[in-house]
Amino acid sequence: MPDADIIAKIGRGVAALPAEEWDACNGAGNPFLSHAFLSAMEDSGSVGRGSGWTPAPIVIEDDADAIAAALPAYLKSHSQGEYVFDQSWAHAFESAGGRYYPKLQIAAPFSPVPGPRLLLRDKALAQPLLNAAEALVLQNGLSSAHASFVAPDQIAHFEEAGWLIRTDSQFHWKNRDYRSFDDFLGALSSRKRKNIRKERAAAQGAVHIERLTGEAIRPEHWDAFWLFYQDTGARKWGHPYLTREAFDLLGQRMGDRIVLVLAYDGDMPIAGALNLLGPDTIYGRYWGALAEVPFLHFELCYYQAIDIAIERGLATVEAGAQGQHKLARGYEPTPTYSAHFIADEGFRDAVDDFLTREREAVAQEIEFLNEMGPFKKSD
Repeated sequence: MPDADIIAKIGRGVAALPAEEWDACNGAGNPFLSHAFLSAMEDSGSVGRGSGWTPAPIVIEDDADAIAAALPAYLKSHSQGEYVFDQSWAHAFESAGGRYYPKLQIAAPFSPVPGPRLLLRDKALAQPLLNAAEALVLQNGLSSAHASFVAPDQIAHFEEAGWLIRTDSQFHWKNRDYRSFDDFLGALSSRKRKNIRKERAAAQGAVHIERLTGEAIRPEHWDAFWLFYQDTGARKWGHPYLTREAFDLLGQRMGDRIVLVLAYDGDMPIAGALNLLGPDTIYGRYWGALAEVPFLHFELCYYQAIDIAIERGLATVEAGAQGQHKLARGYEPTPTYSAHFIADEGFRDAVDDFLTREREAVAQEIEFLNEMGPFKKSD
């Protein structure tokens, strides 16, 4: 079908679109791009009015009026909750007399999780979908469009469209067919192995740990976790991004893809970590605690996730953004990618120059961190 015959539509939100059609385009089954997750963000008020995230999903339909391609897109009036930091770009553009906000953000809200940003049942619609995003920017006087944490196998689509590519890195744990946590430890240097055993023993000796999933997660568990999440959100961002209702809706709509890890002091839950399950990955997303317990953060967020991955035969643990302390605990530096369409030619050239230099620095950092990793060195 010629591009001229393709019509893209902007929806009011993902919640208003048919769930089965949306999920059919999310072929990889990434939980953060699922209709359940994105609609929960909308229905809970975590995105939408007053949040600075206005849902504007772009869809292309087939001849039977079913969704054949989709972009999870939002009009943004700030750069919060994205984890790909462009505030310096905004400052520079506005200092030069431009207006950076609103912008178009293609993302899973509040989730620094690599995954598909072009949801394609028909792969031939990749370029028309990006053309539609560019048209939305140009026709409405927006400064730019940004696709954050793009899956590596989709970067070529953005490059073909002429978008600028940005690289960064996260720390991911990779399952090399380990049979147990001890089997994983056996791959580490002696000093790192002893340190992790010491940390696990200290944390597990101080608390009782439970893992909950599906219907086993009850409202009182979400009440406790909400307190943990609020504490972390207030310290990191000034206020939590997600509303209390978001956790209820996530539990109702995708509870079988959630593993909630709680730590108890006696009968009192004092800390917790929330994980989502994908087809081959467990994603650590939120954590919080109301008491200081040595090494408990490492146990709940990193070591428990490794345990779960090994037990379930998952290939990867993704434990969120930043944190070089993950390196000593077996998490390896992994490139991440974003893509950027800049409407203003002069501003685009300046960003392009910055990204060229930044990519070189990121590549050097990844190489250095790999050399500093905790694994045994081969002869």
